[in-house]
Amino acid sequence: MPTKELRLKPIDSNNILKSKVYDQLKAAITSMDIYAAETDTKLDERRLADELGVSRTPIREALMLLEKEGLIRMIPRRGAFVVRKTKREILEMICVWGALESLAARLATANASDKEISGLRETFVSLDDPNSALAAIDEYSERNIRFHQSIIRLSKCELLQDIADGLFLHMRAIRSHSVKERGQIADSVVEHVHIIEALEKRDEVLAEKLVREHTNHLSEHVNKHVTWVE
Repeated sequence: MPTKELRLKPIDSNNILKSKVYDQLKAAITSMDIYAAETDTKLDERRLADELGVSRTPIREALMLLEKEGLIRMIPRRGAFVVRKTKREILEMICVWGALESLAARLATANASDKEISGLRETFVSLDDPNSALAAIDEYSERNIRFHQSIIRLSKCELLQDIADGLFLHMRAIRSHSVKERGQIADSVVEHVHIIEALEKRDEVLAEKLVREHTNHLSEHVNKHVTWVE
């Protein structure tokens, strides 16, 4: 016979703390430019513990989880380092991202609402004022990243989003560097507009094609000009 009383188990405060530390570290890592420096970024356990106001135990546990996700690398007697990819690995990631985002665009034509698609126009600088983008390249870089994240999200496919999240740390940094190096913001905005128009027309073939071509341009740039990785 069902009981009317709640049956609860004690909360493991250690797991809650570990989860909070993990969330904080992951958010910090995914928001940093891991390719800004020429050397790998080291994560100092003592400093992290001091800044978060916790012991080093939940720090170590969180770092172990981040290593399993491929975000950091633990090196014996040296410590934890944020993972940086080689040029070959970056090109492979761009290829995979292009496949994911182009599929996301195809799915978005069927699954996203008109309001969600039109909202993409708010994520980048208007063509009516291209000089504003040139004057605020860092801001445009962030808008550019949000645009591509939004396409993934509009697919409404959770598995696709989960896979894309695994690439996001590196794709964020790669796109940020590319925008600053290429200096072709106006061209990028035009390509974004064409992608949105294809999505608004619910043209799944064209939307998929334009997204793939847009990503191919990034791959071509990295292949020809990137020298900040091995």
